[in-house]
Amino acid sequence: MFIGHYSAAFVAATSPRAPRLGTLFVAAQLVDLAFFSFVLLGIEHMRLVPHITAMNPMDLYDMPWTHSLAGAIGWAAGFGAAIWLARRSLTAAAIGGAVVLSHWLIDLLVHRPDLTLAGGPPPFGLGLWNRPAIEIPLELVFAFGGLVFFVGRTRATAPRAWLPVAALATVMAVAQAVNWLSAQPTAVIDPPPASLAISGLAAYGVLAALAWWVSRAREIKA
Repeated sequence: MFIGHYSAAFVAATSPRAPRLGTLFVAAQLVDLAFFSFVLLGIEHMRLVPHITAMNPMDLYDMPWTHSLAGAIGWAAGFGAAIWLARRSLTAAAIGGAVVLSHWLIDLLVHRPDLTLAGGPPPFGLGLWNRPAIEIPLELVFAFGGLVFFVGRTRATAPRAWLPVAALATVMAVAQAVNWLSAQPTAVIDPPPASLAISGLAAYGVLAALAWWVSRAREIKA
């Protein structure tokens, strides 16, 4: 999944004790932020394989530090600790950590069996990337259902508060469309170009910045 991961951030952000939406957008994709960074550094590895799944050509064959359940728990604990240091709130820390961990659980739905418990076999993944008729509506329901949930439980605090919400929704839709409509490679690419990881990191950064803008214009209803 891509934008579907943000569903956890939208829902969590409606708690009065939660970190702000921009922070939770970082939490929702922290595992992938780490993964693409590790790919650039040569710590974890992937390759592009034509039609390895119907929707995604990424062969994610080496990602024990980010996409194992143990790794995801570690990232969640570290993020939660950072929130606690910043806010001295165990509730905020727990919410932030839970959003980080949700990434692995949501990935479990769509990945082919390439997720692990602790970096070794057996691999896990329900493979919905091979079922576009299921994965596409599921992703849209997760992402935009979460956005509607968030908007319904918050209220505007600034003029034209609809503008950041509209901007976020539009960029989410465009980013997901690009992800879905990009052509599959015609041959194995190993390693993939650095631009792939860089573009992923940039997309996560832009979406987190837009989520921060949304949070500046809205507050949780009493």
